[in-house]
Amino acid sequence: MNARKLTMVGLAVGVAGLILSGCSAGAAPAPSTTSLPAGDTVTVTDAWVKSADSGMTAGFGLITNPDADTDATVVAVTTTAAPVAELHETVEDETGTMVMRPIEGGFTIPAGGDFPLSPAGNHLMLMEISEPLTAGAEVPFTLEFSDGSTLDFTAVVKDYSGANENYVGDDSGEMDTGNGDE
Repeated sequence: MNARKLTMVGLAVGVAGLILSGCSAGAAPAPSTTSLPAGDTVTVTDAWVKSADSGMTAGFGLITNPDADTDATVVAVTTTAAPVAELHETVEDETGTMVMRPIEGGFTIPAGGDFPLSPAGNHLMLMEISEPLTAGAEVPFTLEFSDGSTLDFTAVVKDYSGANENYVGDDSGEMDTGNGDE
């Protein structure tokens, strides 16, 4: 056999092998190594905001990350209801008093898990609200994730008399919800 015929036979055998290996029962597709942006998969349910006339208030709900492989981290929040909105945690200070403060690094929602926002716990802090937030009104929010994606959702305003924690950063140390119920 001459060299040209040998090359042609070799190519034919190689192509046939590739075709047959792609059809074998044991062949599985390669796993995907790319995740969707967090803003496309994360959801917020049961979202609500504590009613307030002025000053500060907070937003609550349940953030769910259905992605089983990748944590999602919320790094910022914005709303048209307040010029200042922050991600807050409630922790015990050195005197044993529960205080609210901005959280370092944001909220991490575990892969395939939930992250609750609740009174006396982690929450979305709205500061310097200029118009009253009355029961039944709706407040739009945008969460920003560490991957640069965003998620828009709406929370309903509810009357709630609890969650009057102290706020670290205010001169008085008291959270002013504007409701006069502290």
